[in-house]
Amino acid sequence: MRDKRGFMPPAVGLSSLLVIFAVLCISVFAMLSISTVRADARLLESSARADEQWYAADYAANEILARLREGEVPDGVSCEKGIYSYACPISGTRELRVEVSIDGSDFNILRWQACSSAAWETDDTLPVWNGGEGG
Repeated sequence: MRDKRGFMPPAVGLSSLLVIFAVLCISVFAMLSISTVRADARLLESSARADEQWYAADYAANEILARLREGEVPDGVSCEKGIYSYACPISGTRELRVEVSIDGSDFNILRWQACSSAAWETDDTLPVWNGGEGG
């Protein structure tokens, strides 16, 4: 007599689904890791470029300071009441501003600061509630 329970296929479906899910998860994590590495590499390049620009401006400012200490006033240096002021460009939007007082062989650095050289513009494109009625 024939068995009435019928044919039972092996239980492979659940294990196959788990393997597919695991491979999918690993693939997604691998893609996220690659995108993170690329973003970090871009950030590193940008940071290295900014550092290089800063040190080039710092070097130029030190050269001008050395010339001032020798008694020479280079072009681009202004003097007001014994305080020499000059700026060295860092990038298109930043500059190193320096103010130095020199008295004989003594000097005092009053300012050695990276500042924005871009013109400031207001941005009124975002509608902001001013506190009145009708918001």
